[in-house]
Amino acid sequence: MDNNKQEYQREYLVAIGERPWGKYTVLLNGEDHKVKEITVMPGQRLSLQRHQKREEHWFIHRGMAQVTINDVRHELTVGQYIDIPRACVHRIENVGKGELVFIEIQTGEYFGEDDIERFEDDYERK
Repeated sequence: MDNNKQEYQREYLVAIGERPWGKYTVLLNGEDHKVKEITVMPGQRLSLQRHQKREEHWFIHRGMAQVTINDVRHELTVGQYIDIPRACVHRIENVGKGELVFIEIQTGEYFGEDDIERFEDDYERK
């Protein structure tokens, strides 16, 4: 990895992030992978988005999720998981009464926030 890319990646080593839908904690930040614990509050959902430089694997730890991948909906509960291939349009929504907590494992070549292309967002982020 060249030095410019390494410096850019370091900007995203935030351990804890607050978002309108909940929060996340970065558990591990490797050169070729990142692991987050993500909490989504009841009735909230992440933006409908895609990534060009990474894949994601989501493991449901607590709660009930509705995951949409390329217009196909999947209902997931505790202990279930799903893979989000690179370039697929996806989102996750908390459809339960309590918090949705899942582990996200990102693999690929780059994990910066500027690899998020949003199509819909309840919070009007770009």
